Amino acid sequence: MSKQKKQPKVKSQPAPQKQPKIAENPQDYYNRNPAWRISKMELASDYGWQNIDGEKLKEIQTKLSNFESMTWREILVDSKKQNHTVPINKLCKLARDRLSEINLDDLDELTSLRLSASERIWGILNQGVMELLWWDPNHEVYPTQKKNT
Repeated sequence: MSKQKKQPKVKSQPAPQKQPKIAENPQDYYNRNPAWRISKMELASDYGWQNIDGEKLKEIQTKLSNFESMTWREILVDSKKQNHTVPINKLCKLARDRLSEINLDDLDELTSLRLSASERIWGILNQGVMELLWWDPNHEVYPTQKKNT
């Protein structure tokens, strides 16, 4: 007698047409206009928004509105000297400590947007949406040394 090779029987074949529902490049947000989320805004901290008067708030609204006419590529790549991401370990100690207090110390970086020579807005950039966090009127979160000083 010869031994026959046993083959498993297949009742049905899986459908080969399955495709991922979202096939998006994570860097595509660079081509989008910015959007803002305010749920993480600090209202009572050293970098809180609580000290802004109506006139300053209007000025900030105008600046953020101007950013909305640009893409993230124009903001963060073309203007990277003014607007950029900063690794958390390069922030001042007070800012790092505050991130720990509000359970955001697991972030790798924050994004800084320049409003004027000294004023910055800090936030968390996530897929083209910036979660506004701090208003830094005196450039203290990430102090830098001026060139030739």
